[in-house]
Amino acid sequence: MTAALWVFGGYFVALFALGAWAVRRTRDESDYWIAGGRLGWLTGGATLAATHASAGTFIGTVGVIYTVGWSFAWLVLTIPLAYGFMAAVLAPRFTRVRELTLPAFLETRYRSKAVRTVGAVIILVATVVYIQAQIVAGGLVANTLFGVPTLWGMTGFTALLVVYTMVGGMVAVVYTDVLQLAVMTVGALAAVPLALRHLGGLEGLLSWARVADPGTFAWGALPGPLLFTMAVAFTLGSVSTPEKLVRLYAMRDMTTVRRGILLAVILTTGMNLLVFLLALSARVLFPALPTGDLAMPLVATTVLPGVLGALMLAAVTAAMMSTVDSLLLVAGSALAHDLYGSLAGERASRRVRLWIDRAGIVVVGTVPLILLASGVGEGELVQFIVLLFSALMAAAFFAPVVLGVYWARANRQGALAAMLGGAGATFLWEAAGPETVDPVLPGVVVSFFLLWAVSLLTAPPEGDSLAPYRDPRDIAA
Repeated sequence: MTAALWVFGGYFVALFALGAWAVRRTRDESDYWIAGGRLGWLTGGATLAATHASAGTFIGTVGVIYTVGWSFAWLVLTIPLAYGFMAAVLAPRFTRVRELTLPAFLETRYRSKAVRTVGAVIILVATVVYIQAQIVAGGLVANTLFGVPTLWGMTGFTALLVVYTMVGGMVAVVYTDVLQLAVMTVGALAAVPLALRHLGGLEGLLSWARVADPGTFAWGALPGPLLFTMAVAFTLGSVSTPEKLVRLYAMRDMTTVRRGILLAVILTTGMNLLVFLLALSARVLFPALPTGDLAMPLVATTVLPGVLGALMLAAVTAAMMSTVDSLLLVAGSALAHDLYGSLAGERASRRVRLWIDRAGIVVVGTVPLILLASGVGEGELVQFIVLLFSALMAAAFFAPVVLGVYWARANRQGALAAMLGGAGATFLWEAAGPETVDPVLPGVVVSFFLLWAVSLLTAPPEGDSLAPYRDPRDIAA
C-alpha cells in the first residue's frame, strides 16, 4: 500500500504540475482546443498513440481475450490500416482548412449550422457512452489497489480527470499524454518479462494457456461475422473519432502529420502485443474470475513486486486518463464552440466560450458517473462499451467526413441524413439486432446510402464546395 501511494502520488503530482504549466501557455481558443496547431511529429504522434491506448486496451482487450481467447487479438491488425487511411487519404484534404473542432469542419464543408449542431450533439451523446468504460476501469483499479469501494474509486478518478482537463485545455492534454505514454510503456515493458518468467518463458506461457483452456487459440469463440464487423468498427471508428481528427489540426503540416501517424502506429501496435501476452498470462494465473475486466489489475498486484505492480496500475490509469481527457476536451468544445458559439454568433465572447467549455467538461465527465451509479451500463465488459462508441463515431462521421472532402455533390441534406440515420441505425441494432454482427455495419451502410441518395435527390451545393480542400496546384491544372 505504501509503495502504491508513493507511485500514484508522484504520478498525479507530475500530471497537475504539467497542467499548471500548460495554463501559462494557453493564450487563446486555438491554444485551448488544438494547441495552436504547433505540435511536432514527436508530440503529435505520442498524443495520438496515448489517446488510442485506453481502458479499452489495458482493461478491455485483456478482459475480452481472457473471456473468449486469442481470436480477438487479430483485431490489432486493423490499427495500421486505419492510420494508413488517415495519413494517405483523409489528412491531405481534411487539414487544408484548419478548424478548431470536427463540427466546425462540418459547418464549413456543408455550409450549414444545422449540420454542425447535429454533429456536436452526437459527439456529446457518444462521449458519455465511451467515458463510462473508462470510469468503470478506474473504479476497478482503485478497488484492487487501495481496497476502496468501486463507486468511490470511480468518483475520485472522474474528479481528477475533470479538474486537470478543465484547467489546461489541449496544451495540458498533449503534454500529460506524453507523460502518460511513457508510464504506459515502462509499465508494460516491466510487466511482460516478469509474467513470462513466472510461467517459464514464452513457450511455457503458450503451453500453460492451452492447459488452462484448450480453446484459447481456437477461432470459434466469437462468430466470424462478429469478429469481422468488430474490426470494421475499430478501423472506421479510429478514422472518424473527433479526438483523433482534431489532432491532425494540432500538428504543424502534412509532413509532421505523416511522421506523427507512423510513430503512433509503431507505438500502439507494440503496446497491443505486450497487452496480449499479459492477457494470456492472466488466463493461466486466474482461471475463474467473475469478469475478465479484473484480469489486468490482478496481474499487476499478484505477479509484480509492489512498486512495479503499482507502476503497472499507474500505466493502466494513464491509458484511461489519456483518452478521457481528450474526449472531455472534445465534448467541452462541442458544447461551447459548436453549440453555444454557433447559436450566439458574434455575441459569443471568447471568455464566455471558455467558461462554457469548462462547464461542459464537468457535465460530460459527471453524467457517465451518475448513469453508472444508477445501474446504466453496469456489468458490461469495458471493451464492448468502447466498441459501441467506435460504431457510433464511424456511423455518424465516416461518410460525411471522407466523402465530404472527395465528393463535390455531397450536400447538407445528405450529411444531416447520414449522421442521424447512421447513429440511429447503430442504436437500433445495438438494442434489437442479432449479436453476431456489430452495430457498426448497419450504421455505416445506412450512413453511406443516405448521404449518396439524399444528396442526389436534393439541390447540389452552390459553387465548388471542394475548392478549399483541394491542392491549389491541382485546381490550377
